[in-house]
Amino acid sequence: MKAIFNWSGGKDSALALYHCLQNPEIDICYLVTTINDAADRVSMHGVRNELLEQQAAQIGIPLYPIRLPEMPGMEAYDNIMRGHLEYLKSEGITHSIFGDIFLEDLKNYRDARLAEVGMTGIYPLWKRDTKELINEFLSLGFGTVIACVQERLEAFLGQKIGEELIAGLPDGVDVCGENGEFHTFTFKGPIFKEAIGYKTGERVFKEYKAPENTDDSCVKDTDKKTSGFWYIDLLPA
Repeated sequence: MKAIFNWSGGKDSALALYHCLQNPEIDICYLVTTINDAADRVSMHGVRNELLEQQAAQIGIPLYPIRLPEMPGMEAYDNIMRGHLEYLKSEGITHSIFGDIFLEDLKNYRDARLAEVGMTGIYPLWKRDTKELINEFLSLGFGTVIACVQERLEAFLGQKIGEELIAGLPDGVDVCGENGEFHTFTFKGPIFKEAIGYKTGERVFKEYKAPENTDDSCVKDTDKKTSGFWYIDLLPA
């Protein structure tokens, strides 16, 4: 089957891609990533496009960037994504792969949008225990750094994920950040030919209106009007 892989550059994407690359029946044609066009960075993760391009080069799969306005409304977002999906479908691509783990509403949203263009979703990590997933990720030799965190987790910004960090996460924080607590940049592992060098830069705090249920949603508490996130600038080394 010909597929696209929805690549965020983070740990869940990396582990899901690892599993897909072991399956000879899946032909991944593109790594699809949404880019904040104004900032030239990966949507929500805030990682520079240069580092995204390095990831794709080390993986060896062409990057397919989708450039979005900084905070698109749902209608604009859906229209942009539908146009790209229709184009990809015209190339014979029938499946779209995601690294989602347990968010039912997000999976339902994705499946509904894919069905509109006659495509099917694949979820290699779906319903697996997140502690099991992070342990597998680390045991495979992956390395990842926290690039974005919710305001309350600022102390973890810029840290590499390992056993000590996992043990120190506050109660109620998912170890994979599946509820939007944090996002990561994966810089080494078995899917890469070589590790990607980076260095840390300045920290920036940003506040957003709580997003609706889109691919780039970090906030699952729909009662919140705004959400604050800390970002660390990761620079190519």
